[in-house]
Amino acid sequence: MGEPRRVLIAGCGYVGARLGTLLAARGDVAIGLRRNPGTLPDGITAVKADLCAPASLDAIPTGVTDVVITTAPGGGGGYDEDQDERYRQAYVEGPQNLLSFLRGRGDPVKRVLLTTSTGVYAQMGGDWVDERSPTEPTHFSGKRMLEGEAVIAAGEFESVAVRLAGIYGPGRTRLIDRVKSGEARTPRQSLWTNRIHRDDCAGLLEALLDLDAPPRVVIGVDQEPAELDDVQRFLAAELSVAVPPAQEPPKLEQTAEGSKKESQGRRPRSNKRCSNALALALGYRFRFPTYREGYRAMLAAEGHGR
Repeated sequence: MGEPRRVLIAGCGYVGARLGTLLAARGDVAIGLRRNPGTLPDGITAVKADLCAPASLDAIPTGVTDVVITTAPGGGGGYDEDQDERYRQAYVEGPQNLLSFLRGRGDPVKRVLLTTSTGVYAQMGGDWVDERSPTEPTHFSGKRMLEGEAVIAAGEFESVAVRLAGIYGPGRTRLIDRVKSGEARTPRQSLWTNRIHRDDCAGLLEALLDLDAPPRVVIGVDQEPAELDDVQRFLAAELSVAVPPAQEPPKLEQTAEGSKKESQGRRPRSNKRCSNALALALGYRFRFPTYREGYRAMLAAEGHGR
């Protein structure tokens, strides 16, 4: 057994905290960096710092061997200059500042992982997407994430961009709650969706830290893309509630200017099927291979298991 790793998890939130507990459990040093550390799980060393405030980075303990950047921009999904700026700070400026700081301090960094999103893919025809597929996002969020991937790829440290699909898991029960309450509706147009459980996000990141020669890009998604109405029907059956009714047609009276503003600002609805073949080929085995296992575990934890 070699020396324990000293892994800096920047933006140690929903996924990062889970990764930190996995690393700490095996004897590595997990350092969780956040603007407001609050209470991180036991075993994670909390650091109060802001990637966009370079002077605050002096608080990072020395000797960092690996970096996992799981920052998120916060805010809503629509476009405004402030939201675009938050994405730029989270995925471009922040990582640049952090890697420059660690390089200048001389930390023995071996590898940098950056979590982005399958939102960098703009395919809308139900196409299968993998790591070789074109990335031509039309929304500012995808463009900023690609910029961030370019930042870490251009650095001197070995890097991996991990493109995660929709993350669900403990505490993220919005879809379950909507089906349970009867608020959910079957979409008028059936679209493919992709997801990954929080524990598999963390597990995949841990596995990528351990690989001798990881690829530069990996998609993090479970094994079964699914249409939203199928997922909702599954949840309804597990909860023994009515299947969500069909969504009513919209009643819109919108000016041409309003329509244009919406098209520029609202993130396009996804309709693609993301492949996890590479993650499987690298040896990772999913704890929750499909949404069924993941949601059943969540329902069981809440006392809804069959």
